[in-house]
Amino acid sequence: MVAGSTPHQASRDVDLSSVTVFVGPNNSGKSRALQEIENWIRSSQPSKGLVVKAIEFDAWTKEAIEKELNALVVDPTLQESVQPDHVLISKLNPQNNSTVRTQIHKPILLQEAQNPNSNRTRYAMFLSLFTLKLDGTNRLALANPQKAGDLQKTAPNHIAHLFANNAARGRLRKTVYEAFEKYLVVDPTNIGELRFRLSARAPEDEAEEKGWDSRAQKFHSDATLLVDASDGVKAFVGMLSTIISGDPKVTLLDEPEAFLHPALSYKLGKEVASALATTNRRLFVSTHSASFLMGCVQSGAGVNIVRLTYDYETATARLLHSQTLAPLMRNPLLRSVGVLNALFYNAVVVTEGDADRAFYQEINERLLAKNDPRGITGCLFLNAQNKQTVWDIVKPLRELGIPAAGIVDIDVLKEGGAVWSKPLQGAFIPPLSHPGLQAERCALLKAFEATKKDMKREGGVALLSTQDQEACRNLFSQLAEYGVFVVDRGELESWLPALGAGASKSTWLLTIFEKMGDDPSEPGYVHPEQGDVWDFVGGIKAWVARSNRKGIPE
Repeated sequence: MVAGSTPHQASRDVDLSSVTVFVGPNNSGKSRALQEIENWIRSSQPSKGLVVKAIEFDAWTKEAIEKELNALVVDPTLQESVQPDHVLISKLNPQNNSTVRTQIHKPILLQEAQNPNSNRTRYAMFLSLFTLKLDGTNRLALANPQKAGDLQKTAPNHIAHLFANNAARGRLRKTVYEAFEKYLVVDPTNIGELRFRLSARAPEDEAEEKGWDSRAQKFHSDATLLVDASDGVKAFVGMLSTIISGDPKVTLLDEPEAFLHPALSYKLGKEVASALATTNRRLFVSTHSASFLMGCVQSGAGVNIVRLTYDYETATARLLHSQTLAPLMRNPLLRSVGVLNALFYNAVVVTEGDADRAFYQEINERLLAKNDPRGITGCLFLNAQNKQTVWDIVKPLRELGIPAAGIVDIDVLKEGGAVWSKPLQGAFIPPLSHPGLQAERCALLKAFEATKKDMKREGGVALLSTQDQEACRNLFSQLAEYGVFVVDRGELESWLPALGAGASKSTWLLTIFEKMGDDPSEPGYVHPEQGDVWDFVGGIKAWVARSNRKGIPE
């Protein structure tokens, strides 16, 4: 990759597994990574990419490349003459289902395949025949009928392969039935052509599905052609059948979740990763779907996850091992708040509760609507259950390289022990700083207790003397440098006091939203101003925007 795990690290190498998934915010380079990988495969002289710096190919043995080549060799027609040292090959191009018939210089191909990282004029052309890129348009075409070809030779397409391979067809049929409660069958009754159908029942035997007699004709006429199904069904079956049974050695899949609801995206990811786990084929995926990614990870297969970011100045590429993500999906708290979605955002803000999340998210939306620089673009707001569990969410996200900020009320100062140590550890504040911060916390707590007032509900920092206020704000500033943001006014209900929403926790959120208005064109609508919660969110934006922000482990 061109970038490293952080903006200041050198570019990193990624050892590929069968499935490599690119995730990240919009405009982070996920789709471009696929384009650059395709360029490296298809071009004899690829240029350095903006995301993928270079690709190294494994060398073939002479016997292996000869076996692959011999499977494609055909006899010339009377009108064709084969040049010396050349062989005539014929191959269905998986990209457009057109047949490629060409001559290739065999000695040069054998030499380049055994040394694929030097010159590869013939090898690039050869690899192109086994490279398939699926995007939003051509993935639907995978459901279209295909030529049957010569069943005595290598199957020319994925449907022909399935027709000939009973085991692969049975596996795919089981998966499709689990998804749609229909049996996928291959219909050969249009002579010379194979087509997918969805049947209400499974074929009684192989002859009923693969034959041409009246029984087979009746069976297929009662089933529905796949091309007449919805785009989601066509996309799911087409992609899965190609990846499981097609012959591309490299498949590039851009946004597989298109046309699919989350449950199907999850199933597709799980089946794809499982199918490729023990093969030498490679799948590269660009996705915005946490469901697809979860399916890949929970398949148990080895999956590379590369999280890309780009803020128009600096880029990062962080390798996330599936073992690292697994705890995020096992933990009930993290799973319940959809923490895996954070991989697709620029930043995350975690609050103590759902009311806090809704309020701060609305404040941010109003800042963004006004193009206010204090607004945080591409930000996901998540809620914990209390101030302690905020850091149960923040910490694993930061370990994945995601700038996750935590917001807590001022009573975080009240308790030592785990309540205080959790934000320090979850924000990756250096351990040597912990004793000093603990001492400041204890001193400030005594100062608040001396006021005989509730620091959370009766004024926050303003309760202290001028010097003690300065000391408290200095402590909060130190914490903010590590993405720990303390409400210095006390608590959520202390924001926007001029609106008079009261302090009742049960009604405050509904009241404040009502007083803020919902129509920007109305006179009473509350637009961003200077100070108050608007600046508080602006402080979070400032931390997120720093390329050298503290609190993100390398």
